[in-house]
Amino acid sequence: MFTDHSQWLRRLTNPKIVLCIFIFVVAFYIRIDFVKSVTHHMPHDSVNYDIMVRQLLEKGVYAYKSEEPNAQVTPGYPLLMAGVYILADYKNHDPFPFIRYLQVLFSMVTLWLVYLTGRKLGGHWAGIFATGVMAVYPPFIWANGAILTEPLAAMLFMLYVYLQLIVFEKKTALSALLAGAVFGILVLTRPEFLILILASYAFFWLWRGKAVRVLKLLLLSMLGAFIVLSPWIIRNIVTLHEFVLASTQVNPFVAGTYPDKNYEDGMVDRRGKTQMEVAKERLEVGFTEHTWTFVKWYTVGKTRYIYSRMFFGSGHSPYYAVIPYGTMYHRGIIGAGLLVAIALLRRWRRPSVLLVVLLVVISITRLAFVPEYRYNFTAMPLFIILGSLLAATAVDYMARRRATKGQSFVGEEF
Repeated sequence: MFTDHSQWLRRLTNPKIVLCIFIFVVAFYIRIDFVKSVTHHMPHDSVNYDIMVRQLLEKGVYAYKSEEPNAQVTPGYPLLMAGVYILADYKNHDPFPFIRYLQVLFSMVTLWLVYLTGRKLGGHWAGIFATGVMAVYPPFIWANGAILTEPLAAMLFMLYVYLQLIVFEKKTALSALLAGAVFGILVLTRPEFLILILASYAFFWLWRGKAVRVLKLLLLSMLGAFIVLSPWIIRNIVTLHEFVLASTQVNPFVAGTYPDKNYEDGMVDRRGKTQMEVAKERLEVGFTEHTWTFVKWYTVGKTRYIYSRMFFGSGHSPYYAVIPYGTMYHRGIIGAGLLVAIALLRRWRRPSVLLVVLLVVISITRLAFVPEYRYNFTAMPLFIILGSLLAATAVDYMARRRATKGQSFVGEEF
């Protein structure tokens, strides 16, 4: 018993564990302090979510920007909001503070998942470096005040990434089903992630071969995702009389057809046309008559816009700085992540390349839509983990070099 106690004490006083605990305490304090010390703004998306949830609870109608049932947005975040509204007695109490504190917990879970993923891919120091960087990265503090999908989506995305790495490692039916189920919840929160499951297993097949085993794991993951998605799919068939896997919202796609967000460029006549008809016509005219402008916009233009600056949450006052030079910090994370991603591609048959694959697929997918800074939010944990692999490699190199010098010195001494 005493031996077990002493082992536990030694473990607890391990410098790495002490540092990790310190980082989590600081991260939790900053997030709580932010949520309670500022006045939070309400963007139009949050206002529409509020209207939607109240309508669902009071009239039983699930609809976004309408009083008729629709599938404009997936139900992951609205149903979470509805649950909080009920628990908070929303008719007598403001439910938003409860949601913000819940999102702080989501942020802390995301931090823990980033640590686990970094540790799995690069050892303890990689996990600690990733956690330290993410703990004070401003958007992961500011987003907790926003009544938006980002905090929940980031947590689910990192859970899916971690579970997918476990599938690669264990190759069991249970791990594949579980990863697929979490993926389903992720899609119900942010449908643009839908393609990631195919990209993950395509990489696994290229890496490991054994097509039959990879296909089996893919089908099990897709089964897990389908089980989660099926109530939503059935609801849409019964209520809307159409098959909708994720959502029917097309506005972000249409808005993405306006280079530099110039919504009054007059390229096509919008009168009497649906949003999709306008989008298709704009793409046809744009790529034929304004080819270079549209090619730049749908490649470098949108990518630069999405990743050039941090996501600032929904807005708040007074301004909560978190750390000085936040934009430089953000760009440093992007730069370090890109450097490691390029280096990994030279020797790509390793699990850490999954992060690169997912980043590439996410970035390409988002080129189809209107660019927003908030679109980089869920990608940033991957950049942070990739950068932490570089930092951990540098620490290992210095440790080995120091050990080598010590051995050389000892040899000379004797």
